[in-house]
Amino acid sequence: MTTTASQEAFLQAFHAERPAVTAEAFGRGRAPDGRSSYEILCDRVAGSGRVLDLGCGDGLLLELLARSDGRRLAGVDLSPESLALARQRPALSGARLEEGRAQALPFPDDSFDACVSHMALMLMAEIDQVAAEVARVLSPRGVLACVVGGGAVGGEAYERFVGLLRSTMQELPPSRRIPSLGDRRTRTREGLDDVLGAAGFAPVEWDTFAIDLSGPVEQVWETVSGLYDLGPLDHTTVERLREDFLTEAAELTTPQGIVPCAFTMHLATARLR
Repeated sequence: MTTTASQEAFLQAFHAERPAVTAEAFGRGRAPDGRSSYEILCDRVAGSGRVLDLGCGDGLLLELLARSDGRRLAGVDLSPESLALARQRPALSGARLEEGRAQALPFPDDSFDACVSHMALMLMAEIDQVAAEVARVLSPRGVLACVVGGGAVGGEAYERFVGLLRSTMQELPPSRRIPSLGDRRTRTREGLDDVLGAAGFAPVEWDTFAIDLSGPVEQVWETVSGLYDLGPLDHTTVERLREDFLTEAAELTTPQGIVPCAFTMHLATARLR
């Protein structure tokens, strides 16, 4: 049986090896309007003076938030290695960066006007407790804005990779598969409404957009191979998966050497009642 402890131990071990994996995978991606998913999330809380980044990782989102003068910023993450990278960003010299769990935030009540989370809320266990903690540290009418993954757009390299990965995983014993991560309710508008509504939030606003991650084949491989599912795989299995992906990607490659790759994301926003 998967436990919260086993989930968090897996995430800590994975990010010890790849502390900036999320930013590396999605930082270069762009929506049709030219913004990254990080910029879209940052813009959603424009005007908020005190902002908490839940699962802040290496600090890319906080660095964008720091471009607005006078903001008081804080971040919390399970990974000391990711936080070490965040602390190296000059723009975050005044931010409070804490190693900790979202289920027990190390901040007093009414500490923030907004809480943001990029591809992290969907990984958290005990999500009802997380929602209660976010509500506790937000000020009245405070806002929670988070980006959650929605999977492949379809007809491009990410969809091909997911198909290959599923075939690979079916051949492996359970001991070489990752633990179940997060709570499935965080991946839909209806599910988030249930979770956040119980914590005192108004109904969720839900926006969907595609992020273009296209590029040369090795760059696209680096992006898709950052998935957690590859964490327990041995080198031989990963190399076989890579070769299979390169073969599939060759069918999609444009004359300019670009492999089309896209990922669906959802931006969920909810305000405390």
